[in-house]
Amino acid sequence: MADINAWIDNEIKTNDVVLFMKGTPQFPMCGFSGQVVQILDYLGVPYKGHNVLENGELRDGIKAYTNWPTIPQLYVKGEFVGGCDIVREMFQSGELQTHLAEHGVKLAAKAG
Repeated sequence: MADINAWIDNEIKTNDVVLFMKGTPQFPMCGFSGQVVQILDYLGVPYKGHNVLENGELRDGIKAYTNWPTIPQLYVKGEFVGGCDIVREMFQSGELQTHLAEHGVKLAAKAG
């Protein structure tokens, strides 16, 4: 399990925005993952998606890594932001956009 933790650690520290999800950004495999993808795409945020369905070790590993029981999980600049409900609430209140901007993540013009 140490190897998967090191891999996760590296992914979230070397990519500005990382989404651990069911499916891929192009083909989300659950509604919750799909909602987070829609929000990130709407904001025009560049992000890296990882499909936990392709790797049982990753699926278990990410839950243990954050001590968070559900997928999807969104990370910004190495920091766990939350799952679908938290991301959706933050987006609706404008907090997500502020959080991303404060961490130097560029948003698309349409998300202004």
